[in-house]
Amino acid sequence: MVFKSHNYACNPRIELRSKECIDNVLQPLIDHINLPINGSLTSKDLYHTVISMAVDKNSVHSISKRYQKVPCETSIRYHLKKLNINELIESNEKILMQMAIENLKPGKKYEFAIDYTNDPYYGKIDTSNDKYVIRGKAKKSTNSFYSYVSLYIINKNERFTISVLPVEKGKSKVEYLDYFIDQIKRLDFGIEILCLDREFYTFDVFDFLQKHNVPYIVPVVKKGFKIKEMLIGNKGRTDTYTMEKTIEKIIKKVELDIVIDVKYMKGKRGKNGCENLGFVVHGVDWSPRKVSTTYRRRFAIESSYRMRNQVKPKTSSKNATIRYFYALISFLMKNIWLCLQKKHFTIVKKGPPTMEEDLFRFDVFILLIEEWVRRKLMIRRVVGCIR
Repeated sequence: MVFKSHNYACNPRIELRSKECIDNVLQPLIDHINLPINGSLTSKDLYHTVISMAVDKNSVHSISKRYQKVPCETSIRYHLKKLNINELIESNEKILMQMAIENLKPGKKYEFAIDYTNDPYYGKIDTSNDKYVIRGKAKKSTNSFYSYVSLYIINKNERFTISVLPVEKGKSKVEYLDYFIDQIKRLDFGIEILCLDREFYTFDVFDFLQKHNVPYIVPVVKKGFKIKEMLIGNKGRTDTYTMEKTIEKIIKKVELDIVIDVKYMKGKRGKNGCENLGFVVHGVDWSPRKVSTTYRRRFAIESSYRMRNQVKPKTSSKNATIRYFYALISFLMKNIWLCLQKKHFTIVKKGPPTMEEDLFRFDVFILLIEEWVRRKLMIRRVVGCIR
């Protein structure tokens, strides 16, 4: 459609509609999750229902009371139990990256972050879920969690979640690192830098990454006299530290390069004077300020967790497979939103691409999907009374 005003023609009006939003979320699920259903109900109907649970932050029990054209609660639970966690793990990258991969360049080096996120669990623990319930610091009135570890690109305008895995008891951080590094190689990406949280500050992690020559940044944990003494000063600098570990009475060592950036607080967080920020760095020759600035971009992964919590279906189920499926849905929706932003709201100009992020915010994306769901599944307008 072309609009005319004051004797001149305006540009054709291009609109993003709710149908495009829902289709892009739905397609990876249909393509990569095998969910055989006999009868009039289809896997597509089930995915529509789960997506509606995500945008409404509802449970299986509540969603059937909200819409008219959704499967009954018993059917939803029955078919969701057909999901296989090993098949979901195997296809999780394909689900999350089906649309996102078009926005990334093979052979290019990206900045990555790996981090954990915890979903609180209040139910019982038995043999069916003991493998996946992780104990941790109390949060939201519980210390039991279903935990997920994710691989994330932290480059500006390319902040996609590449992979999400459920955390299992007995699996070490090195095993997850090994899986993700292999995944990056399979996708034909290079690693500019790998930013890790303090919980990765261990001998095994540093030894593994250095043997595989992976460039990384990990913040220093202020333990021990030597480390604390090292983090006293008033200018940026570098230092070295030897970390030791005794294995079967044999002392093993790994040499760490420590980069220390100094920032003056100027009253921030009620503090004055200078703050020493120490990082273990390998594989790059950067100034202390660049190391500190690059690591700050890792906190983009925290914003991705806040977004996925906005579209996380509610559940009290102890079924680890269903919970993992819900987690994939929430991370997928965040990826699809970013893809649509890049596709429809990138300014065409010389120089680096710029997105008009304010024109299509995440809450608007949720609103468009919710609007489509209300029409498709027919939100209830009347409720039967008992008297």
